[in-house]
Amino acid sequence: MLGSAFGAAAVAAGKTQKVKLSGHIWAYASKFPPKWDSTPVIEQAFADFRFAGLDGMELMEVNLRHNDAVAHLGSLAEQYKVPVTGASYNGSMWDSEKHAEILDDAALVISRLQQLGGKTFGVSVGDAGRIKTEAELDAQAQLLNKLIPLCDKHGIVLNLHNHTYEVKNSLHDLKGTLSRIPGIKLGPDLNWLIRGGVDPVWFIHTYGKQMVYMHLRDQDKNGRWTETVGSGVTDFNKIAAALREQNFSGRAAVELAFDDPPSHPLKDDWKTSVDFIRKTFNWA
Repeated sequence: MLGSAFGAAAVAAGKTQKVKLSGHIWAYASKFPPKWDSTPVIEQAFADFRFAGLDGMELMEVNLRHNDAVAHLGSLAEQYKVPVTGASYNGSMWDSEKHAEILDDAALVISRLQQLGGKTFGVSVGDAGRIKTEAELDAQAQLLNKLIPLCDKHGIVLNLHNHTYEVKNSLHDLKGTLSRIPGIKLGPDLNWLIRGGVDPVWFIHTYGKQMVYMHLRDQDKNGRWTETVGSGVTDFNKIAAALREQNFSGRAAVELAFDDPPSHPLKDDWKTSVDFIRKTFNWA
């Protein structure tokens, strides 16, 4: 309790930061397994984000593979005044046999993301289902070293986005990448850190200078996702204080996920989460 009180006081004492807050579309994509293509309901996502006051939308790579993606998404972004700010991307980058396929696909996605004005590219390197070998860590670093300048060429910043597999086993996967590409930018999902056994406050203090992005989500004491950010047990006051100490000035994204069907309209859950985050973090 003392830690939480100190964290809250530290945030309250600080100046308001101009950290932009996007929303990731997983809550919509989760309804469309196994490809997770939320395109059929993407307009609803834009409408909900506008209602919640979000500063932008983070897409998934599948949304950008459609031939009409730029025209369709660009029109909706203009209609609802919610810009496309970035995209997440997942690929088995540890598998060298898939490199050519992934590079061609990523080039298409990155090009279309640029045309929509997106600036962030959150990369997940793929889960091997086991601890990766040194050769596999070499392979994913080799591909990342091709994707980083490709993003740079299009005015987009690549960041490493983690699930649990990158950070469990004492951060084996993440440290393997960092040892090969020390300066790579990071975009951690703070809830996946917790689920991978990593304290997000420790992570921010350790790697905060490389963080340009992050995902925010909440969970209850039993580890189940809560309907809104702020209704669970995650100590966001301490997280906010750590970010302020590290002078975080990147972008963040809310990523709602549900273990049970939400009891409120999704747009209301977004707004409740956004309002909580802006107040707790002192973000304009």
